[in-house]
Amino acid sequence: MAPDFRSTIQGLRVFLRTPTISRTIVGLLSLAIVLLLLINIATFVMVQRMSENNATAERSQQMQLAARELMLLMVDAETGQRGFLLTGRQDFLAVHDEAQLRLPQVGDELTRLADTPEETERVETLRELKRRRLEVMNETIQMARAGRIGEAVQVLRRGEGKAFMDEMRQVVADIDAIEQARIDRRKEAARIATWAAIGVNGISAVLIIALAVISLMLIRRYVAEVQSARDNLDELNRGLEATVMERTADLTRANEEIQRFAYIVSHDLRAPLVNVMGYTSELEQAGKALSAHMERTRSDDPDSIEQDAVQAVEEDVPEAIGFIRASTAKMDRLINAILKLSREGRRALVPERLDMTGMVQQIADSVRHQTEEADAEIVVQDLPELESDRLSVEQIFGNLIDNAVKYLDDGRPGRIEISGRDMLGGWVEYEIVDNGRGISDRDHERIFELFRRSGRQDRTGEGLGLAFVRNSVRRLGGTIDIESELGKGSTFRLKFPKRLIAGAGDTV
Repeated sequence: MAPDFRSTIQGLRVFLRTPTISRTIVGLLSLAIVLLLLINIATFVMVQRMSENNATAERSQQMQLAARELMLLMVDAETGQRGFLLTGRQDFLAVHDEAQLRLPQVGDELTRLADTPEETERVETLRELKRRRLEVMNETIQMARAGRIGEAVQVLRRGEGKAFMDEMRQVVADIDAIEQARIDRRKEAARIATWAAIGVNGISAVLIIALAVISLMLIRRYVAEVQSARDNLDELNRGLEATVMERTADLTRANEEIQRFAYIVSHDLRAPLVNVMGYTSELEQAGKALSAHMERTRSDDPDSIEQDAVQAVEEDVPEAIGFIRASTAKMDRLINAILKLSREGRRALVPERLDMTGMVQQIADSVRHQTEEADAEIVVQDLPELESDRLSVEQIFGNLIDNAVKYLDDGRPGRIEISGRDMLGGWVEYEIVDNGRGISDRDHERIFELFRRSGRQDRTGEGLGLAFVRNSVRRLGGTIDIESELGKGSTFRLKFPKRLIAGAGDTV
């Protein structure tokens, strides 16, 4: 099962378990849809039954008409026969012959329409009686044509033909009664089905109207609650905006205080540091003078100076002064870094459209001598443009490229690749990928902290570059992430808004 489908099912389960107006409305609408579906099914079934009843009734009527037509044709045939016998005129036989020609078709129609054993039995009986009656008719007609009129009349007087006709009329009456009973039953069934359909549709209409009224009431209540919640939210937003503005002002003031504090502290630290450095120089000069004096004294009277004093002046004091100088130099660099961060935080950002490909290529060209010495290359792909603060962006990419060059792996040719792409939502992303030493997982966050470094400390630096980069990225409204594996290289991923938002870094 796909993750999206599983999340959809999970969301549906939560929706069904949570009692809300939305769930109630959806339930009522679903019930209304089910009712409409049931109505359609019931109506379809009833229409099918009514159609079947109508078809059966129509067949029964056709059966009645065919049976009556057969009797009419037999009467026509009998009338033609008797007219011929009484008058001897051939034109009476035309009626007889025409009726006799049509009788087989009507008989076949009756056989086709009969679909029950009872009907089939009566149709077969009727067709047999028809055959026998026609034989009697044809016999008398043949006698009359042969001049035996008396014998033909005698056959008529026996009443055999009349008996056949009477039996046929009875069979037709039976068929008519059977079919009429079927028609009556079908009419009653159709009437019941019609009333049932009317009843089902009426009840369903009432239920649907009730559901619609309930749904409208719930929707009205829901809309009222939403409007009330929206009004409350608007009121809260107005209060929240004021609170945010107040908190933002407080944060801005606090940030300014921190920056001023950092500047003042750095400035105040520099004054005693200068004194320390000055006094260190004086101590160094005094040590040199003292060492020269001790050297002259020792040449005149070697035994007058203790060896410990000589060691202290010539070795211990210079070593201590060297340590003091190194420490003061390091402290001076740290103070300069703090001042740099403080000044960067106070500088106003000036957005402008930047040709990122050209800018990054210039940065790469500025360190070409270092990459050539390290047998490395920097590849700058076509980068999407960015509207942001030029100085900050240059410092960000400069620091990252410098770090990538500084920490290349000496055991393989170095490669640094800078790429970028536009993203949805008005964002742009850049990547600086190198195959250098890499960074351990536990140091991925640590490297962005002030004065923190990772790995072997065989390169110069105070651990300020990446802290400065992250601070600058945040001021521009962006983010910085790292993917790195020790011994394989690192990928720094920068994400910026396509256009710098005014005031984005005011409170960083």
